Amino acid sequence: MKTSDYIQNLFAEEDDVLKDVITSLKENGLPEISVPSEAGKFLYLLVKIAGAKNILEVGALGGYSGIWMARGLPEDGRLTSLELESEHAKVAETNMKKAGLDHKVTYRVGDAVESFTDLVADGETYDFFFIDADKENYRAYIESALLCTEPGALIVADNVLWGGKVVDEGNDEENTRFLREFNKFAAKDPRLESILVPIGDGVLVSRVK
Repeated sequence: MKTSDYIQNLFAEEDDVLKDVITSLKENGLPEISVPSEAGKFLYLLVKIAGAKNILEVGALGGYSGIWMARGLPEDGRLTSLELESEHAKVAETNMKKAGLDHKVTYRVGDAVESFTDLVADGETYDFFFIDADKENYRAYIESALLCTEPGALIVADNVLWGGKVVDEGNDEENTRFLREFNKFAAKDPRLESILVPIGDGVLVSRVK
């Protein structure tokens, strides 16, 4: 048995709602790239431990990670999800309704950088961010997040190990370079306290100072 299987089976077993999300991706032709269940459970616990009440997610896909995070919110908590593709947002919204969590969630369809600009202009603030979208804009997303947050907030990003490619000095693929640069930024920026957790495809956790 693989270590990931052991963790999933013991700590992060999926219920029928989460399994249905995975099925919905196949049925609707969406990419099957949701976080693994152990990363989902990690997100849930981070939300609970942080006492988060207002989450901003970048990249909804089918709603899998959103369900994990929304389950960690208090009843009056809110999750705002930025999603480029309207079809993805529709699938995610349907899955949220099936999970009984749609009253906590709002979807904003369109370019996430532009959506961030609007949110900053509106004076919106969040205490928890989850970034799981196009890798070339990770740096832009974390910079935008820092404009609408306060000290103590968490900024979390997925895929920061990129299948181990970030540690392969011979790999010079575009997304690999983007993620290496992003990781270095998060590690060194004086506004953040960060750690890379090797769970799933690598999860970066940063606390705003």
